[in-house]
Amino acid sequence: MKRSAIVLTVMITSIILFSCRQGGEKKAAVAEDNWIVLFDGSGTDEWRSYGKEGFPEKGWTIEDGALLVMGSGRGEAGGGGDIISKRKFSNFELELEWKVSEGGNSGIFYLAQELPGEPIWKSAPEMQILDNERHIDGKLGKDGNRQAGSLYDLIPAVPQNSRPAGEWNHVKVIVYKGTVVHWMNGENVLEYHLWTDDWKNMVLNSKFKDYEWFLNTAEEGHIGLQDHGDDVWFRNIRVKEL
Repeated sequence: MKRSAIVLTVMITSIILFSCRQGGEKKAAVAEDNWIVLFDGSGTDEWRSYGKEGFPEKGWTIEDGALLVMGSGRGEAGGGGDIISKRKFSNFELELEWKVSEGGNSGIFYLAQELPGEPIWKSAPEMQILDNERHIDGKLGKDGNRQAGSLYDLIPAVPQNSRPAGEWNHVKVIVYKGTVVHWMNGENVLEYHLWTDDWKNMVLNSKFKDYEWFLNTAEEGHIGLQDHGDDVWFRNIRVKEL
């Protein structure tokens, strides 16, 4: 074998070995962090329709590495319906990014149950997604409790630091033994405590007062993404069990 061929073979072998070491280190780091990737921009294996076995055949798609719910223009009567994680979670940290179309509305549900014949919102707290400037919900409710980042219709996000329609927002929801925290764009915007007297009194004085599953929110449930009839994009969705 000529000297040039030997040198080339050694170089290729070194590159392969280096790549393997790097890949192994990266895999170990991911395992150590204990993050479960629910959406990485390429597939929907971790999701299914609310109340159904498979992923929606219409209304949801992948666009430029983001999970897009496509607007129907009919408000809550969306085309694809809500989707939920196949797995259930109890104590966890959920992290993702979203952006909304002009006048858009959606939400992130957690601890959701599947109640036969009932919508997801009757059992699950919701972190609101909204174009505050244009959607009517931005001016309804009380003290801004229907604006982005809020516990929908119950607790407003303070500070209200959501970004305009078309821009990405980074959010986190932390649930741990009944304590729930919403983070938006790097700030803690609200905190509350499930199953307490304060929680029950708040719910009993709200639109959710007649829904037993909401009042007594489950200790474990699905993560849900809402189809509210508007274009909304989600990306980098991951969860860590605590």
